[in-house]
Amino acid sequence: MSPEGGGRPGRVLGIDVGSVRIGVAVCDPDRILATPVETVARTVGGHADVDRISALAAEYEVAAVVIGLPRTLRNTTGAAAEAARTFGDAVAAAVAPVPVEYFDERFTTVTAQQALRASGRSVKSSRQVIDQAAAVAILQGWLDAGR
Repeated sequence: MSPEGGGRPGRVLGIDVGSVRIGVAVCDPDRILATPVETVARTVGGHADVDRISALAAEYEVAAVVIGLPRTLRNTTGAAAEAARTFGDAVAAAVAPVPVEYFDERFTTVTAQQALRASGRSVKSSRQVIDQAAAVAILQGWLDAGR
């Protein structure tokens, strides 16, 4: 799918999937600017995280969901990418018929950490904010790629 969200106008939810936390961002209906929403705790063996993402998708009436796909510097996928795809499959089932797609998320967490450091915040005390900032970077990258 292209960064047009399947041709459907409206907001898009951006997701940074981590092993402990999931950063969530959303864009405006005109798809110009991504903003942070919240950090969702990752649940293992349960569906509370997917249920929360589904609730956010409904609350913001999104036209698409974009999930960051971690790729290596050699442009290959590994265990983290497989985990993101597995989570994405669960989200896709929960938000259907809203389309779900993946976007290269290389360096988004590093970029978010650098921005927080530059603003005077410590990375350790800002972990949840970093997850949201990474989700913003994923979604903003996707939005910019569509222009």
